[in-house]
Amino acid sequence: MLSRLSRTVLTHPASKPSTLGAVVSTVSRRHSSDTPRRTTQLKNMLHGKDLEFLMEAHSGLCAKIVEEAGFKGIWGSGLSISASLGVRDSNEASWTQVLDVLEYMSDATTVPILLDADTGYGNFNNARRLIGKLEERGVAGACMEDKLFPKTNSLLDGRAQPLADIEEFALKIKACKDAQKDPDFQIVARVEAFIAGWPLEEVLKRSHAYADAGADAILMHSKLADPSEIKLFMDNWNNKTPVIIVPTKYYKTPTDDFRDWGVSTVIWANHNVRASVKAIQDTCATIYNEQSLVNVEPNVVSVKEIFRLQEDHELVEAEKIYLPQK
Repeated sequence: MLSRLSRTVLTHPASKPSTLGAVVSTVSRRHSSDTPRRTTQLKNMLHGKDLEFLMEAHSGLCAKIVEEAGFKGIWGSGLSISASLGVRDSNEASWTQVLDVLEYMSDATTVPILLDADTGYGNFNNARRLIGKLEERGVAGACMEDKLFPKTNSLLDGRAQPLADIEEFALKIKACKDAQKDPDFQIVARVEAFIAGWPLEEVLKRSHAYADAGADAILMHSKLADPSEIKLFMDNWNNKTPVIIVPTKYYKTPTDDFRDWGVSTVIWANHNVRASVKAIQDTCATIYNEQSLVNVEPNVVSVKEIFRLQEDHELVEAEKIYLPQK
């Protein structure tokens, strides 16, 4: 597609070098043969020696901002995507609706996205079909948790957290690995045994079963305010697979501790949607109470910044090439 576009631009009488550069650079940054596939980028992050970070996003705009901030990867948060759609994090948004959001996120970015795929939206057959659809949209990996469908958010207070049968979930992981077309697509098994109140023995039993089934990494989850469960697991896991953590509740733990324990990747899981809610609440309250924009305008981005994030400049340059010039 890029070479065809280049030929068209070069032969168009109205084209100029600056116009060519603006249009082609926008296309080429998503189609460059020199850049590793996003699946490969994610694989390298999870299996590398350095501690890596994934930042939550829940829309195309948010994903673009995450990449511009410098993050090498994005967490497609189920909580955040469902919240942005105005529904609960209980699979009330269908997997096709989630896919629609992921497509916009993928189109807006060049870095890998790891989707919070809940339980896989059903049994092995639903899960393996999901993998194919994610690959079609350029998503780099899927993280599935060993709970029952419909899922219950892990951080809800006082809720039952029933776990899936170990063998059934392990076979779901295997089905997903067998279904993927890109060998570097990453399947992460999220272990919820600590969340459900089980001891280390059950946590290790499940983790080993999922790793043996082909999981590329284990996401170990805990809702304690301290990292004791994570440290206990790391001390007994012996680096069988990379380990991903989500320190939403134990956020006071120094990040260097995670490095020392051998954690592969940290997910900052929901802070963009939470920051957005706070900003929108404050802005709405100010405008409603003051019936004025005077105290709001200094605290919000300009409309021009929105246009920049939307890459409006590329459309302006493309119109010079593809629309008749008077």
